[in-house]
Amino acid sequence: MFNTFRTTVLLAALTALFMAVGYVIGGTAGMMIAFGVALATNVIGYWNSDKLVLRMQNAVPVAQSQAPELYDMVHILSQRAGIPTPAVYLIQTDQPNAFATGRNPENAAVAVSSGLLQQLQTHEVAAVIAHELGHIRNRDTLTMTITATFAGAISMLAQFGLFFGGGNRRDNPLGGFGAILMVFLAPVAAMLVQMAISRTREYEADKAGAEISGDPMALASALQKIAGAAHQKVNVAAEQNPAMAHMYIINPLSGQRMDNLFSTHPDTANRIEALTNLAASMRVDDKGRKAEPRPSPRNITPASGGGWRVPQTGQTGDSGGQRGPWG
Repeated sequence: MFNTFRTTVLLAALTALFMAVGYVIGGTAGMMIAFGVALATNVIGYWNSDKLVLRMQNAVPVAQSQAPELYDMVHILSQRAGIPTPAVYLIQTDQPNAFATGRNPENAAVAVSSGLLQQLQTHEVAAVIAHELGHIRNRDTLTMTITATFAGAISMLAQFGLFFGGGNRRDNPLGGFGAILMVFLAPVAAMLVQMAISRTREYEADKAGAEISGDPMALASALQKIAGAAHQKVNVAAEQNPAMAHMYIINPLSGQRMDNLFSTHPDTANRIEALTNLAASMRVDDKGRKAEPRPSPRNITPASGGGWRVPQTGQTGDSGGQRGPWG
C-alpha cells in the first residue's frame, strides 16, 4: 500500500514538473498540451515503460534454451524471493552491470550485461541477480521505470521548446529566456526526483538481495568489481540515455563516484560497509547464537551440468563464445 501511495505521489510530482516546463515554453496553451502529454506518458509508462527501457538499453530477450544455467539461477533465486520468475534479457556490453524493470512481479524482467557474466564469479552474479529480484519484490521497478521515462520526456520537451522558439507567448512572464533556462533546469529537476527515489532504494535492495542470496559479501564483492569497471568500460546505450542510469545496480555513466547530492547512487564504499555489517548480523540469530548458514548461490549447480557460454543474440559484441560464470 505504501509503495502504491509513493508511486502516486511521484507521478503527481512529475506531472506537475511536466506542466511547468510546458508553461515556461508555451504559456497556458503549452501547459495544457504538456498536461495531455503527461497523461499519455502515465498510461504508456504504466503499461509499456519496461519495454521502452529494455529497447533503449539494447536489451534482447534470452530464451531458456540459450542459457539454461542462467535461467536455473534466476528461477532458484526467484523461489527464495517468493516471486514469479522474471523474463531474462541480455545487454551486449563489456561493462558489468544489471537492472530490473516491470510494472509488478508478475510482469517483470531482469537484464544482465555480457560483461557481468564474463567478469564476475558465479556467486557474485547470483548476488547481483538477487539484488534485482529485491527491487522486483519491493515493487520498486514500476516507480524507477516510470521515473526514467518521465525524466527523458521532460528533457526532450525542454529541448523541443527551445528548438521551436518557445516561450514567446504573452502569458509566459519569462519569455524566451524562460525557455532557455528550462532547458537546463528541467533535466536537473528530473534528476533530483530520480535521486530522491533511487538512493534509499538501492540500500533496501542490497539488504533484500543479501537475504535472498544468503551471501552479503558476494554482493559486496560484486559491487566493488562493477564500480571499478563502470568507469573504465563504456556502456554506450546508457551514455545515450542517461535518464536510465538510476535503474542499474551501479551508475553506468562515467565521472560520478561521489556520494553527494548529484549522484544517482549511494557511494559504493558505503554500500559495501552496510553489507559487511549485515553479514556480521546474519551469522547469529536473535538470541545471539550462531545461526545455520543459508545455502549459498555459490553451491548452486546448473541442471545440465558443466559451464555455459554467453548466449548469442544476433547483436554486435565481443562476448560470444566465451565462458560464463558457471564454468
